[in-house]
Order: sequence, then structure tokens, then C-alpha cells
Amino acid sequence: MKYTTQEIAFITNAGLIGNPKRVVKNIAFDSRSIYSSKNTAFIAINSSKNSGEKYIESAIEKGIEIIIAEKKSSDNPNITWIIVENSLQFLRQLAKYHFENSIIKSIGITGSNGKTILKEWLYQSLWSEFSTVKSPKSFNSQIGLPLSLLQINPKNELGIFEVGISKPTEMTQQEEIFHPNIGVLTYIGSAHSANFENEAQLIDEKIKLFKHSKVIIFNGDKELIVNKINKSYSSKKLISFGLNPTNNIFIKNNFNNRKEPIIVQVFNEEISFQAHNRDRATLSNALALIAVLKELGFSNAKIVEKINALQAVEMRLESVEGVRNNLIINDSYNLDLDSLKIAFQFIKEYNKPKKSLVLTDFVESDIDDNFYKEVIDLVNEQNFERVYLIGNEIIKFSNEIKTKNYTFTSTHDFIESKYFDEFENQLILLKGARKFEIERIKDILELRKHETRLEVNLNALLHNINIHKSLLKPETKIMAMVKANAYGLGSFEISEFLQHHHIDYLGVAVADEGAYLRKKGITTPIIVMNPEQHSYRTVIEYNLEPEIYSFRVLDLFCNELKRHGITEKYPIHIKLETGMHRLGFKETELEELSKIVYENNIKVQSIFSHLATADMPEEKGYVKFQLENFKRASNNLIDLLGYQPIRHILNSSGILNYTEDQYDMVRIGIGMMGIAYNENIQKSMQTTVSFKTVISQISDINIGETVGYARRFKAEKESRIATIPVGYADGIPRLIGNGVGKVSVHNQLVPIVGTVCMDMLMIDVTDISAKEGDDVIIFSEKPSLFEFSNYCNTIPYEVLSSISPRVKRVYIKD
Repeated sequence: MKYTTQEIAFITNAGLIGNPKRVVKNIAFDSRSIYSSKNTAFIAINSSKNSGEKYIESAIEKGIEIIIAEKKSSDNPNITWIIVENSLQFLRQLAKYHFENSIIKSIGITGSNGKTILKEWLYQSLWSEFSTVKSPKSFNSQIGLPLSLLQINPKNELGIFEVGISKPTEMTQQEEIFHPNIGVLTYIGSAHSANFENEAQLIDEKIKLFKHSKVIIFNGDKELIVNKINKSYSSKKLISFGLNPTNNIFIKNNFNNRKEPIIVQVFNEEISFQAHNRDRATLSNALALIAVLKELGFSNAKIVEKINALQAVEMRLESVEGVRNNLIINDSYNLDLDSLKIAFQFIKEYNKPKKSLVLTDFVESDIDDNFYKEVIDLVNEQNFERVYLIGNEIIKFSNEIKTKNYTFTSTHDFIESKYFDEFENQLILLKGARKFEIERIKDILELRKHETRLEVNLNALLHNINIHKSLLKPETKIMAMVKANAYGLGSFEISEFLQHHHIDYLGVAVADEGAYLRKKGITTPIIVMNPEQHSYRTVIEYNLEPEIYSFRVLDLFCNELKRHGITEKYPIHIKLETGMHRLGFKETELEELSKIVYENNIKVQSIFSHLATADMPEEKGYVKFQLENFKRASNNLIDLLGYQPIRHILNSSGILNYTEDQYDMVRIGIGMMGIAYNENIQKSMQTTVSFKTVISQISDINIGETVGYARRFKAEKESRIATIPVGYADGIPRLIGNGVGKVSVHNQLVPIVGTVCMDMLMIDVTDISAKEGDDVIIFSEKPSLFEFSNYCNTIPYEVLSSISPRVKRVYIKD
């Protein structure tokens, strides 16, 4: 988009204070992720839980000169204000105007799953045929859809947009601003269904998107969907796809037989193609792609050509630890202007002072010199120390880059260059078109080459925090527990992400954990929950805040403060014994405690305790007993102190089950990982952690042959046994061997057979079409962390914290 502030005010009937001729090309709603202030307006969006207006000053500090808000909050003369009644309604109104005044043909995709994959596949298939715009990443929400529509430019001929909803009535609002010519319904499942009465209501809401569509393409495998679409839209052109032969487009043969191609019936014709991934979700997306391409007039031969050219969709930016203390941000799977902007937003979350960029040619159809100049302008605003350009086109503009830069015609030339070894203590952003294969650079630079990896989805982690946060009062603080290496996920990486999202406190178990975070640049307040006697020096040196649970440790800590000459009141956190009988002051000791606090340079920052059974519904009575003890004892201590410290007693399960006792702060730990000891809340949680590996080798085993140490597995039939490179040295307990545990291959659970070895284990893949190199899911969604913990006869906490440091941690973000 490109509008003056005066035009925007006229279109939306908004007030205007300041320069009417300023140009707006981008709108930012998150002040933390502003990648460029040039031609960017910041919109302050208010919600029931948060006020966007409190981030206006932060946006101004980052160079923003155009603010969209419901009221003026600064007298800065350089700021142009667009004053609106409702910020979200303004955004929708502007997007509606922009979309309706464009001339593009549009495809709208909705459903519970598969929206983003289908959108990316359509884009891969269509960008060379039409000037195409698409939703960035998974931008499909009440904010994401308007921002996506505002990216339409006059050159575009086709738009592909995702549309998501999370509760009833939202689709009506989405359809008011976006009316696709072709509507696509991918799949209806349990994802995002928590706010709907039943599946029927969810379907009714989803299909409201198609009110003005001329063509509706839908997954017809569910009778309920077929009936509702036929009832609501019988006069429209309807095309169904799915695995059921009653659909217009369906698979005719046994798709599990990898020796045969996939044969698809497309109305009265057949097409066939080879497919590596044959799980139902992937094939369903392929059928939807065929349906859309057919509707757009593609021949069968052209459709097969497009399918064969499809590349794996990596919808996420991933960060991995690199050699020489580098951090690698890998976004090397697709390259367009929108994804470049998102990558620049993403790296704002990291506090590495030195940053380098590796950037290749763009390969879209409508690239010209003006486009590359816009790219270079964006690059120049990011303060990279060095920029490495790869490709024949982009290197033509190297002279316009303000920082030191180097040019290469190919990825191979870059890898062979002397500059490759200069990376040290840097953030390295790899951003390239697929054909340049710059993931090869990541493979060389990453610290750990182990094929077994632990993937941490940062979007899911934040989502799960927000689920808990939605149950709290706006003023209630949150402490995130990052002890034990953040439950095995990586304490610094998780803490850095949480700090970026303004978490109030971090909790560690021992002082060394807190000192490590301080050395890495974490400034958020840190509570040490179990400071040892000899660690008090470290606590003070690194500005950590200790838990104090007895007179002995209080006396020792006060003496250490005196040795350091501390004269200001040092914050401590008092642990009360309320019934867990582990650590803490008894209620009878509080008067003496208050006297010692008064006589020393210490301040009680918080009073807290632990619940023993918050995750056990059958122990509700004991929880109430502890809560009463805490209320009485903490009130008593507050009266004795004469001031009001923060109070907290709820952990993740406590937040979900005893919300009314949230006091001033809560503590979240396992809840961030998507584990909820509450059946209703669990439905809304997202999977944060995925433990994955690959098949190293597959062996054909005859009847009577044995597998592994001690010959624990003996084949009772002709079998295919796969070996995977993960074992008890990686954190897999030996007790899940011999058929006790299962892993997932091609979305099917297969048993672990034989004895778990130190570095590998074996699985039975006799009944599926697996091959060497295929992914294996140890736990993720199937099996879940809960299910895997049950195999191990333990709890999710132990499973996560036992995963070996040699397992590569990969941090991903949509």
C-alpha cells in the first residue's frame, strides 16, 4: 500500500494532527519488532488485557513519526497523529477499502489445519504465472488478515490469503473486509475449536467466508461439511476433494503403496504423480492444490508439472547454536519482500551486538531495479556489520549498501571464500531463495551436527503463556521458571525470548544458573529458588534475588551483604511453610523474622509458598488447607513488616485450577511447554517441544532372527527393523525398549523393539512404507509428551530435563 496520512484520514473518517503529506507504506502493531521506521506508522491496538498506547513512546524512540491511536499521548512536534475511535476497526476499514479498490482475483483459504501449507504450495505454483501476493507466514487473525490485505500493490493480479478465526462471529467480520472469488475449506478438526459449542458450529462459522465467493472448493470427506455447504451454497459452483470416492477429486489407488504413483481422479479424468510424503494431511493438501489449479484453467500435464516442482514448506524461522559462539537464524527456504521484513523483525529479539546478513537474489516474476532498491533500503536500516550478497542480480546494487559487503555469484563461491571463517560471536541471518541452497552454510556453521534434535516452537510457548495469562487479572505479574536449563529447552534462549515479551520475573534453582543468564545479557529480575550457602557472593555480584527459607540462610546472607558493604535494601524472597514440609518459615517464626529484616539492609520483595497437589483434583481439600495457611501467615507477616510485598503461591496447575488465589504474581513452568493438568484448558494448548530424529538404516529380518543386545527381540514374522540414532545417552530411558514405548513415522505409531542402546534404538516399521532418511517423531503431537512420559513411567518434567546437551536445540518461530 501507499497512502498519505491525509488520504488515510479521509478513507477512515479519522482525525489528523500534523503533517498531512507523510507517506505510509507499512503499519506496525508491535513496537519491539519494528524493522524500519521509514514510511511506517505504528498502530496502538487496545484489548481487554493490554493497551497498545503504552508502547507508543517505544515506537517513537525507534524513529516512528506516524502514530495511529485512539487519543494523542505526546506533544512531540515531529509526530503526525491519526486519531481513531477504535484502532482495530480502523485497521479493518482501511484494509477493506484497499482490497475493494484493487483489481486482483483472490483465493481465500480457511480450515482448522493446512491453510499455510496450501497457501505456500499455491504460491509456488502460481507466482511464475501471475503477479501474486500472499499472506505472510500465518497471518490470518483479526489483525493478520487486514495487514495481509494491505500488502496488495497495483501490479498484483492474484492474491492468496489465509483466514482464521478463534471464536464465533469473527468470520463475519473477516468476510466484511475480504470476499474471495475462490473459497477453499481445507480440513475441520479440533485445532482452535475450544471456543465453539461443537463441530457443527465451527463449520457454520468457517463457511461464512464464502458468502460472496463464486467457487467453493472444500474437503468433502466429512458428511457434515458436505451437507452444510450444499444447504448454504447450492447455487454456487462447488468442487469437493478428499480421500472418499464420492468427491469430485479423489485418490483412486492405495496411496500407502510407495511402489506405485498416486493416481487421482479429477472429475472424468485421471492424473498421476509420485509423492514422497503420503500421510493423509499432505495428500489432502495436494488434492486441494489440484482443485484450485484445475479451476484456474491449468491442464492436467501442467498440474503434474507443478506438483513435481513443489518444494518442502518451511514456515518457520529457526535459530541454532553455531561454532565460535555464533547464533544462526536460518530462513533459507523462501525469499520475498514480506518474509525478509519478518526475518528482520525476528532478529530484533536477540541481543547479539554484531549481526551479519547473507542474502541472495530474489526469484519472483515481477522483480525490477526499484524492487531491489527497496530491499537495499531495508537492509541499510538494520545496522548489519557485514552483508554477503549471492547472485548475479543483487550484487549489482552492492555499492548502495552502506555497510561493508561482499559479493558472490554462487553459494559455492561464498563457502570457498576466506570470509567464511570470519564469523565469530555474531548473529548470522541466512535469507535466500530455495535454488541457492544456502542451508548448506547453516550445515557448516552449526555447532552440533547430531541428526537428533529438540525443536522448540517459540510461538507455541508464547501462546501457552497467553492462555494462562488470559485467566489472570491484567495487573498480575508472571514469573517464568527457567531452572534446569529451562526444563531442558535452553535457559538463555528461552529467557531471552521471555525478556523480549516483557515477562516480569525469571526463576532459577541455583545461583550459577542466574549468573549464566546475566553474563549472556539477561536483565530481567531473577529469583534464585535454592541458593546454596557458598553461592551468596555470586548472588550479590550478579544482582540476583535469593529465596530465604530459614534463619540460618538469612543470617548467612545478611553477613555476606555486610562483607560486600551493601548499604541499600537488598531484595529477598521469603518462603513460607504451608504444608508441603520441604522448605520455609513456620508461622510461629514470623515475628522473629520481621525483627531481623528490620535490623538489616534487606527488603522482602515477595512472600510465597508452594502447593503440593495443585494438579490433583482428588486433593482439592489439601490445596484449600495450604491456601488458608498461606493467606493467614502472609497477612501476619505483612502486618509485622509494615509494607506490602508481592505474594505468590500458584504454579502452572494452580493458575488453571485455583485462579481466584492468584494474588500479585503467579509462576509458570511446565505450562509453557503445553502441559495443562486441566482437561478443558489442554484443548487450547499448543505443542512447544518436539523431539525428532531420522532413520539411519532399515534391515529386513527373517522369522526367528534377533535384534540388538541380549537378543531381546525375536522376529515372529518377516519384519523391517529401522535403526535410529538416539539412545539412553540422549535421554531415552532403557525401560521403554522391548515394545514398551512407541515413536511416530509418517504419523503412525510404531513400537520400539529390542534393547535401547547408548546411542541408538530400533523400531519396527514392517507395516508402513518407511525409508532411510525419513523423520521419526519421538514425541511431539503423536506421541505427545504426556504419552511418552507414560511410556517412561514418569512425568513430563523428568523427560524434558533428562534430554542430553548433545541433542541439538533448534528454536523455531512462524
